[in-house]
Amino acid sequence: MSAISPGDLSKLSIAFIGAGKMGSALLAGFSGGAKVQVIEPHPSAELERLCREKSFELRASAAARDAPADVLLLAIKPQMLESVAPAIKPLTGPGTLVISILAGKRVADLTRRLSAGAFVRAMPNTPAAIGRGVSGAFANETTSEEQRAIAQALLSGAGSVEWVEEENLIDAVTAVSGCGPAYVFYLTECMAAAGVEAGLPEELSMRLARATVSGAGELMRRFEQITPMVLRENVTSPGGATAAALGVLMADDGMKSLLKRTVEAARRRAGELSG
Repeated sequence: MSAISPGDLSKLSIAFIGAGKMGSALLAGFSGGAKVQVIEPHPSAELERLCREKSFELRASAAARDAPADVLLLAIKPQMLESVAPAIKPLTGPGTLVISILAGKRVADLTRRLSAGAFVRAMPNTPAAIGRGVSGAFANETTSEEQRAIAQALLSGAGSVEWVEEENLIDAVTAVSGCGPAYVFYLTECMAAAGVEAGLPEELSMRLARATVSGAGELMRRFEQITPMVLRENVTSPGGATAAALGVLMADDGMKSLLKRTVEAARRRAGELSG
């Protein structure tokens, strides 16, 4: 895939539909030089500030006289697609690339409602809010290499981007990385609760759990060439406390089995929501 520079993006007209928490996180990663119109009927003060700072046009609705955009990024709530589609259809045309972060809405759903020929379906996650997210993305067969590169450039403003070649794999992406932050947050809750059971004061136990989880994550980020398995082995002395703890986590009914069931439940539900 060829790279797209910020200067190339500045030549595009981009229509951004909806800007809640996830949408705003993606928007914050856009270059200030891009020609962006943001359509959001109920903008937050934060969104208004962001649009002022980056000279983005903020509007309450699309108009029938609007010309098709080069890129239309859909960041509304999935259940709003049916009602919003007629109003935003004038913003799409044969040359428009539609990037959708609508959970559960397949390319077929978008194709029936919008006039574009190229569609990218993406699933970002909440660390996008601090530029540390990861988005899984799928492009339909009519999406050109240039359009795919544009999607890559726009989504990467909020973190890394990983592509899948089959749309149904987006459900698995949802189950691993889309829902994944919630798993990590719950792990932190459970570690803190276990520390309290072991005798630690509640606030201290939570501080220890939060710092441990975030620090371990930062280690994995900084040392990407080292596998998590090796990092784990590096802190596990034979016969030590960590080894005793891992004996519980790595039992047949331990964490691997639990997370397998967890991810499968999320994948199955994501598929059901996709219809």
